[in-house]
Amino acid sequence: MQLRFLGIIPNTPVDDSPAIWMDEDTGDLLIQSYKATEDEVKACQEVGSIPGHSMNVPDHETIIRLPAVMRKFIPPPEDRHSEVPRT
Repeated sequence: MQLRFLGIIPNTPVDDSPAIWMDEDTGDLLIQSYKATEDEVKACQEVGSIPGHSMNVPDHETIIRLPAVMRKFIPPPEDRHSEVPRT
């Protein structure tokens, strides 16, 4: 895996620092950010996603809160690699 650092929250302290990296091989983003609160997770579950899809969060997944200022570090679609199927 070869990662490229994309950015960190401006004026970051020594710790508590949301950051984003991109996997150069797959185009996947790796995000360090704040864990969603129970109320935020519940709100996501109430809104849902696509019809028929479970909104339970499996043990191997989590919902995070990414500060709006961090959106500028997410590459536009033309900078991402084509989708790589998961196996």
